[in-house]
Amino acid sequence: MKRRLVERELTEEGPLRGSGARPRKRSVTVNLAESPLSWLHARGHLEDRLFDAGERLRSDYERAQMAPSVTMRWDPVRARTTGDGLTPSERQLAAKERFDGAMAQAGRGLDDVLWRVVCACESLPDAEKALAWPARSGKLVLRLALDRVADYYRL
Repeated sequence: MKRRLVERELTEEGPLRGSGARPRKRSVTVNLAESPLSWLHARGHLEDRLFDAGERLRSDYERAQMAPSVTMRWDPVRARTTGDGLTPSERQLAAKERFDGAMAQAGRGLDDVLWRVVCACESLPDAEKALAWPARSGKLVLRLALDRVADYYRL
């Protein structure tokens, strides 16, 4: 994993995001390349089963190529099959079906924070603000959603 380390000033709300001004008080080094899910896992807020479920969900999201594209894709199209006997298009469709099934298993009300944190890589405080939730409520909801996704993936 790449490391993009920056210094952020610590405030009562957490690390301050702002300009490149020098910290005046206490500061913390933050890795901007670390996903919010791996951040929670590394600090003991998610057990291995929930982290693995989130990684499988993100993997299916990326394999299904559901993220918005900036421009037209110019990749050459090859219709080769691999050891599983599926063409690239069939693998993409299978990943989309798994992703949709996992999100349906999470359920309404839980899938929004799950998508924001796991797939869009929003921080938990940013997701809480976007959803107009109270501070520090997202972690519990995310754990519930990841538990249901782990059941879906049979982890």
